[in-house]
Amino acid sequence: MVSQQQTKDSGSKKLGMVDPQDKSSKEMKSSKKMKFASSSAETEPTSQTTISDDSKSTGRGMSTMPRVVKRKLQKLRPIVEYNKMGKGIGQAHIEMQSYIGVLARSRVPLVDKKWSQIPKDVKEQIWEAIDMAFVVGQGGKKSVLASAVKKWKDFKSTLTRHYILPYTNDKEKLSHPPETYKFIEKAQWDAFVASRLSQDFESVHSQHAQIREKLEYNHRLSRKGYAGLEDELEETMPGVEIDRSTLWKRARQDKHGNIPDPKVAEKAKLIDELQKQVSEGKVRVDGSKDVLTMALGPEHPGRLRGVGAGISPRQYFNLPKPQRLALTTV
Repeated sequence: MVSQQQTKDSGSKKLGMVDPQDKSSKEMKSSKKMKFASSSAETEPTSQTTISDDSKSTGRGMSTMPRVVKRKLQKLRPIVEYNKMGKGIGQAHIEMQSYIGVLARSRVPLVDKKWSQIPKDVKEQIWEAIDMAFVVGQGGKKSVLASAVKKWKDFKSTLTRHYILPYTNDKEKLSHPPETYKFIEKAQWDAFVASRLSQDFESVHSQHAQIREKLEYNHRLSRKGYAGLEDELEETMPGVEIDRSTLWKRARQDKHGNIPDPKVAEKAKLIDELQKQVSEGKVRVDGSKDVLTMALGPEHPGRLRGVGAGISPRQYFNLPKPQRLALTTV
């Protein structure tokens, strides 16, 4: 069990070393209001347009999100905001991601195919539905469809792990789609079940299981991701520099500020110690050789921990691009 130690030292504060038990840290709900775009002009939510969490759930992971439909009728579109790294943040982004999930589950056929084999008109329908409901902004169509393919794959993985593999000896259980996902056509379900019980899939599934077993330090983030976590921390910890070691550690804490996994807890304790040493001037950070690298070891080429997907080391550390050497002939 690990918790961060609050310190009066200004250097420690700069590195984000604050007490997670502090009320403002526990209640990580953004107080920012969503901005809307209408047919006339951008507007702030009013008593008639304030978003309430009225999505109707039909089970785990399946929401009809009637508030999105209601806003469409009102011709109001929440404006998705982005941080300095170009990652979506805020309530509008969270709702957009939820809606992308609904569309990916309900509109993309449940087939054992690659995303590239899915008809283009299906992908276009997803983009058009999102574009009608939100002002996507800099993320654009590419980011929406990238999110859709991930959620589609995650959905198939959820069905496989929770509704198929545990019932391989129960033909009755596998004979119809799960009650939670009644929208799945029986023909598609039967074909999907058959594909998941094939020897080819069993071999692939076994390989993936071995890879998952090697993963360490799994985070506990929700759909908000690292960008959303950073946005919340910046709001609840004004004036504090949020570096990626703080994000990495916070992403692995439970709601009480504790870290259940002993291995992760050990690394979090090391991060605390390194942050303290940096604040005291005993350890120096330099570019990519920062606290998280010291605690976890070197990064894999082109990847960066504690910041989320799609952000390269060069982008995060603002490293100069490699210089191309001019070829000369002798």
